[in-house]
Amino acid sequence: MASGFFAILDDITALMDDVAVTAKLASRKTAGILGDDLAVNAEKATGFLASRELPVLWAITKGSFINKVIIVPIALLLSLFLPAAIKVVLVLGGFYLAYEGVEKIIEYFFHRPKEGHKVIEEKENDKAAEDAKVKSAITTDFILSVEIVIIALGTVADESLTLQAITVSVVALLATIGVYGIVALIVRMDDAGYHLMKRANNKGFLAGLGSLLVKLLPIIIKILAVVGTIALILVSGGIFTHNINFLHHIAPNVPATLKEFAIGIAAGLVAVAILSGGKKAIALIKG
Repeated sequence: MASGFFAILDDITALMDDVAVTAKLASRKTAGILGDDLAVNAEKATGFLASRELPVLWAITKGSFINKVIIVPIALLLSLFLPAAIKVVLVLGGFYLAYEGVEKIIEYFFHRPKEGHKVIEEKENDKAAEDAKVKSAITTDFILSVEIVIIALGTVADESLTLQAITVSVVALLATIGVYGIVALIVRMDDAGYHLMKRANNKGFLAGLGSLLVKLLPIIIKILAVVGTIALILVSGGIFTHNINFLHHIAPNVPATLKEFAIGIAAGLVAVAILSGGKKAIALIKG
């Protein structure tokens, strides 16, 4: 009886050792997409009232956990029974990310000044705007999570199903905690700065550090807006080049990053044109 118990413990220990090794390898493979995930989600989690930053971030984090709970078992099932469907899902997700990135660029360059009554109307509908932004952040997180899970799954494709499931789950959990933990630190930089200034009575090194944190936050947010948009386009372009053979072999002498960015832009323009045309067609039918 005792020998059987210790045998089970040995099996569990061996499995955990294998998980540690495969999770480390999978984390390395997903490091690039995790960096993009951080940039995108940090940008999406900012821009709210200070009192709403942490509640909004928590809502997005819970949405991210739910995304992983949905994605991991589906990815494992598709990998076992319908691996071709994974590419289809990734490509569709790539179009969504490309659309989000290009739409931001178009808004930046062709955005018209808002009339006064529209600004007032937006302030009165902060809750609706907040809910819309949270929903958008969770949707984007879903696409990025699919990419993270698929990459992690690819690193353990030759392992047992049990090891695949545990490894991918560990990577997905660490990705969510790591990304949104860092985002939480970023969005609360100004509060930490004000606390330091107050504690030091606005004098000395701590006060200077606090002032620096307060001044840095809006700069970091602007940088994240740019980096997040670029990340969306690069991730989408990477999805296309890695999953569509024609695009993978096109322009072999062009640097991969430049090619992926160009393909992401092109896909985003197509997606924006299709969705804009669809909205106009629906408006004409209703009108």
